[in-house]
Parts: sequence; structure tokens; C-alpha cells
Amino acid sequence: PAQAGPYLLVVPILKGSFIFAADLLRALHEAGAEPDMDFISLSSYGAGTQSLGQVRILRDTEAPIEGRDVLVIDDILESGRTLAFAKDLLAARGAGHVRTCVLLDKPGKLAVGLKADFTGFKCPDRFVVGYGMDVAHAWRQLPFVGYVER
Repeated sequence: PAQAGPYLLVVPILKGSFIFAADLLRALHEAGAEPDMDFISLSSYGAGTQSLGQVRILRDTEAPIEGRDVLVIDDILESGRTLAFAKDLLAARGAGHVRTCVLLDKPGKLAVGLKADFTGFKCPDRFVVGYGMDVAHAWRQLPFVGYVER
């Protein structure tokens, strides 16, 4: 199992998960955990609301991965491509265990066989914004999760 402390590395996927990740890290701290933290920035959307189907690394991790337990945090599990890409990438770099945590799970949209290890909420089939999530770089700052019509 993943360990809290020097062995656990938390890797939020930027940009969408940054507010959720910050709140989760504060909660882990309150529970006595002291994980290391690094970031990865991946993109599959561009500026629109439809996934382009290919994941690109915009900013890679810097922390040592080999032998570590890693918790990858993402905002939403929809197609699963981004989260699966991050999980596979970190596993290929020698992580001891890679687990995934998402704020929102949008069932029925998966393009890959992936289930998050930890899920905050199920999400209806809406394009959600706020709490770090955006559409064309707008509404990321909202202190709640809302949706926009496509």
C-alpha cells in the first residue's frame, strides 16, 4: 500500500487539478501525512471542449520516481486517457506503486480501461468548470464546480 511520509510522492496533473490537489494536500497534512510533491502538466484538449485524443507532456516531473509510491491527482476522469498516460509514464519510470485520485468521475465516457483508486464524486455528462477546471481558459477561478452548455 501507499505510505504517507518520505516514500509517498503526490503528483497533481496541471492545470485542472491544482485547487483540488491543494485542498487534498492540506487534508493529508491535517491527518499527519507528509508526502513529497511534484507536478506534471499534460494536455489533451487544446482550447476547446473536446479531447484531441492524444496526450502531450507540457511540463514533466522533476522528483525521483524509482521505488516510490506515487499518488496521481486529476480533476476529472472522463476519457481516462490523461490519467492512464500519467499512471503508465510513472510506472515505466520505476514507481513502486501508482495510485490515482480524481475529484470527479464521469461514468460512461471512458476510452481506456481505467478506474480511479480514489474518487470524490460521480459527475453527470456535463462540461464542468470551476474549482480549477476551465473551458478555453475561463472560469477556472470559481470557488465551486459548475457546468457550461456545449
